[in-house]
Amino acid sequence: MAARSPSSMRRRSGGNETNAITDLSTLNNNVRSPLKKLRNAVQRRHQNIMSRKRSFSAPARMSRKRHLLVEDHYRVDPEDKTLLPGLPVNDEDWARDLHDFFNLVSLVPVVVLNIMNWNWDVLLDPYSKKTLQQAWTGEWFILFYGIVMGYFVADLVWVIAAPRCVKSPSVIIQHHLATIIYLLLPYQYAQVRWLMGACLSVEINTWLLIARRVFNKQGFPPWVIDMPPFFSIRIKLISIFFYITWISIRCLLYPLIMKVLWTSWLTEWEKTGHVLGLPYGPALVLHSIFCVLNFKWTSDLFMSKYRAWKSGNAAKIEKGL
Repeated sequence: MAARSPSSMRRRSGGNETNAITDLSTLNNNVRSPLKKLRNAVQRRHQNIMSRKRSFSAPARMSRKRHLLVEDHYRVDPEDKTLLPGLPVNDEDWARDLHDFFNLVSLVPVVVLNIMNWNWDVLLDPYSKKTLQQAWTGEWFILFYGIVMGYFVADLVWVIAAPRCVKSPSVIIQHHLATIIYLLLPYQYAQVRWLMGACLSVEINTWLLIARRVFNKQGFPPWVIDMPPFFSIRIKLISIFFYITWISIRCLLYPLIMKVLWTSWLTEWEKTGHVLGLPYGPALVLHSIFCVLNFKWTSDLFMSKYRAWKSGNAAKIEKGL
């Protein structure tokens, strides 16, 4: 056998190495190609989805059904916004339950101190000639004011720090900010301190709204009769007083206060010549906001009932409320 020269051996070795590298590269390409194809397919699909979202984004937003605040506290059909029987079932939620407990406890001194600042002989006398302003005594105003301001500031900080403790954190935050600004007026002007007491009577309704959820986590309709007597009476009473206070305070008292504020603002304007008319001008603006909110919430609630009644679910409504 003829001996091979070192140069020929090097060329042959180099050729084998080149072929090995080529084979390895081909193998890598064969292994990578399915993954590459899959990755490219996913990227193309993502691009197609994003392009469709961009092209149809405006109509999608326009066709989206608005969320009613009443849906946070009632069972509402997502399609036609009609009320359904019973109340929402509230699963265990530590953040929400702790916040509800805080409100149920904190609102008690707010309500009690408010009651202590009124002359109830005047309020309960149907023949009394005295006005709502004259029925206010303000004997416990300083303590009342401190408890109320502390409650709203604490609750505002709580909702900002843990927004998942409520279903509509943005609404609660805006409401509390407007309330805190509103509360600055009675502190500076004694003549509108009765206004603070009258407006904060709505916290009775707020307490009952929270109690409906806390004491009926199962979401039972209040008028179902096959329930334990104590549980049945409790949720019935809470539901009855909830609607009584809703109508009497939100639908009747707040517009009455609006009328008093309007008259007082006009009188102050004529007397001083200033449109701002402190303190009645700012009070009129802020109270108007709360009246609009009450009107909207009442409209959402009763329009949902009306749609359910119109669709033939009147019997279900009667059971569900």
